Amino acid sequence: MFAKLFPHPLLSLALLVIWLLLHNTLAPGHILLGGTLAILIPFTSATFWPERVCLRRPRLMLIYIARVALDIFTANLLVARWILGSSQRLQPAFIRYRLELKSPLAISALANTISLTPGTVSCDLSADRRELLIHSLHVSDVNETVLQIRQRYEQILLEVLKPC
Repeated sequence: MFAKLFPHPLLSLALLVIWLLLHNTLAPGHILLGGTLAILIPFTSATFWPERVCLRRPRLMLIYIARVALDIFTANLLVARWILGSSQRLQPAFIRYRLELKSPLAISALANTISLTPGTVSCDLSADRRELLIHSLHVSDVNETVLQIRQRYEQILLEVLKPC
């Protein structure tokens, strides 16, 4: 019964928290409306989810979120320096990144993380879902960039987002 009413309980919780933060209130009406939407949205969209994913290590996910936030801040400073400096020093490149991730949700999370970080964007996913095409504004060493993505992002997603 609980699993049918709450097909994605973490999503429901996140939707409620986001609702309350956006409205900056704990008024009973907003809690009721936000709670209703937090139940209805995942319930009505459950059939669109290709797989059920369990969050295996929530503490590690918090580390991932903090790491991404720090990387976004740092990348903003780097991109500003690159843009304000000489454009001849930039070394833009397309990188073919071989994925270890198999879950569509995990691949999407990695692609979005890469695109959220200034200076990089996920451009394409191969038809077999084994390779991600990434464009970077500045790459001095392709192998080091691939290793950094694998260690900073993909390894954590492999541990955290596993199919149930």
